[in-house]
Amino acid sequence: MATQALEPQDFAALPDMPDDVFTAPLRKPDHVGDDWLEPRQADYSSDDDAIWNDLFARQMDVLPGRAASAFMAGLQKLNLNRGGVPEFGRLSEDLGALTGWSVVPVPMLIPDHVFFWHLANRRFPAGNFIRTRETFDYIQEPDVFHDVFGHVPMLTDPVYADYMQEYGRAGWKAMRYNRLKALGALYWYTVEFGLIHEAGGIKAYGAGILSGPAEVVFATEARSPNRIMLNVDRVMRTDYVIDDLQPTYFVIESFEDLFRQTVERDFDRLYRNLGPGFTYANSAVIDLDNVVHRGTQEYLLRGGRGSGAQQV
Repeated sequence: MATQALEPQDFAALPDMPDDVFTAPLRKPDHVGDDWLEPRQADYSSDDDAIWNDLFARQMDVLPGRAASAFMAGLQKLNLNRGGVPEFGRLSEDLGALTGWSVVPVPMLIPDHVFFWHLANRRFPAGNFIRTRETFDYIQEPDVFHDVFGHVPMLTDPVYADYMQEYGRAGWKAMRYNRLKALGALYWYTVEFGLIHEAGGIKAYGAGILSGPAEVVFATEARSPNRIMLNVDRVMRTDYVIDDLQPTYFVIESFEDLFRQTVERDFDRLYRNLGPGFTYANSAVIDLDNVVHRGTQEYLLRGGRGSGAQQV
C-alpha cells in the first residue's frame, strides 16, 4: 500500500471525492458535517443495553476456541464485558493508551473517502445505533455491536492496528485509479471475514465472522466453504457475498504476514493491471491458490440462506 510522493503524507485534510470516481451515493444527514461524525454518542436505553448484553453473551458461547487469540485478548484489555453499550469516550481512552486509536460515532454507513480518512488518522467510525429485537439475528447495516464488538478488540493488536491505518491511507490511491471495489474486496476478505492459522488450527479475526454466531462456526469448521491462503492480487479480483455466508474465506499466517503482503505491495502497478470488474467468482478455486480446505459448496449449491439450507 505504499503511497506516491504526490499524496499528502499527514492525511490531515479530508480529501475531495473526484466526480469521475464510481462509488455508492449516500445522502448526508443534515445534522452532521463533512466528516460525518455525530455530535455525541447516542443515549442508549436499558432495553438497548439489554440487547447488547444478550448479543455479547451469545457470541461468548461460540467464540472460545474459534476466535483469534488477539481478539479474545482485546476483549479483556478493553473490558467489553462491563455490561451495556460501551461508552466511546472511555473506550477511546483505553484503546488510545494501547495503540493510539479512538472510536467515533457515525449515523450510518459513510462515504468511502470519509471512511478512509478516519482510518488514516486512527479513528474507527462506529454506528451510533443498535439493532432491535426484530433484527437481532441479522441486520443489513452495521450497528454499534458489529462495529465495536466485532472490530474494536482487534485494534488493540499493534500490527493489526497499523494495518488498518495503512488501509485507510491506501484508499486515496484506489480512488485515483477508480478501483475502490477492488480495495473493498481486500477489506471484505481480511477485516470483515479473515481467518488466521493459529495453534494448529484455523481461527477467525474478521468482524463479520466474530459478531455473528452462525458465521463463526461455518467459517472455521463447516465443509462447504473454501479456505485459501491469502494472496492479495487474487483477493482483489474476487467477488464476494454481502447478505449470506461466504463461499470462500482467505487465511493468513500472522498479522505480520498480512501487513507485509499489503503494505509492501506496489499498488500502483496492481491498479494499472486491474480491470473494473471482478475476475473470479466467490466460490472459485484457481490454479495459483494455496488451498487449506477445498469446500463442497453444499450450502451455496442448495440455495443458501433463502432456501433454508443447512450450514454444513
